[in-house]
Amino acid sequence: MNTNRNKKYVPLSDRAKSVILGSILGDGSLKIQNGYSNASLQIRHSETQKEYLLWKAKELKEIGGDRSISVQKADGYSKNRKWRFVSKRLPSLTELHHLAYKNNKLRIRRTWLNQMTALSLAVWWCDDGSLISYGGRKGVFCTDGFDKASVEILARYLKVVWDVHAIVAPIGRKRDGKQEEYWRIWIRSCDELKKFLRIILPYIPIPSMLSKTILLYKDFQFQQRWISEVIHLSSFSDSVVVAEYKKKRAKWNCYR
Repeated sequence: MNTNRNKKYVPLSDRAKSVILGSILGDGSLKIQNGYSNASLQIRHSETQKEYLLWKAKELKEIGGDRSISVQKADGYSKNRKWRFVSKRLPSLTELHHLAYKNNKLRIRRTWLNQMTALSLAVWWCDDGSLISYGGRKGVFCTDGFDKASVEILARYLKVVWDVHAIVAPIGRKRDGKQEEYWRIWIRSCDELKKFLRIILPYIPIPSMLSKTILLYKDFQFQQRWISEVIHLSSFSDSVVVAEYKKKRAKWNCYR
């Protein structure tokens, strides 16, 4: 049985750690499997987010291997195939696992949230954040996998560390014929949402994720001001930002 006990400890780079911390709040997880002493990182994204998964894999190449990227076929839970990244089992990941997990279950604690960076926030938003409401000028983190107390810790973290005011409120939905309640983080003020987006815009990784930062306005001047901010703060060219804005505007016009 391979327990990985002899693997040499190599600390994570700051950038890799930031991506990992954001990912475990979203579509990633650290696990120690039976028979192994060290943790590995697993991330899954849908076919439409293939480019995003590949960006993560590139950022995490220091913990990846030759076969870290794979494709999962569609199954009974999903009609579309999934792209998957699985890291090596490493002591540095075990260290993070011990900090953030208990019994292989993620625990939301300020002890490790305080180690997150603006890049971590951007990854979390790209994983689980969405613009909602008229014109997409309100935001929500889909924290459905966490209990109310954990979501409240996350909302408090956003306020204390990043000065972004958000509220915790439930959403109900039926699952297997039963009504269930989930807790989400809502940014219902446009000013607070802009404050948050200004923090993460320099770290948005790929053009397709710009749609999660582009606010839509009927007023032409308001629209141009926000597009100018996105261009100024992000790492993308004018043409790329405008192209993503036009895609989003066209989609919104179809469904409004």
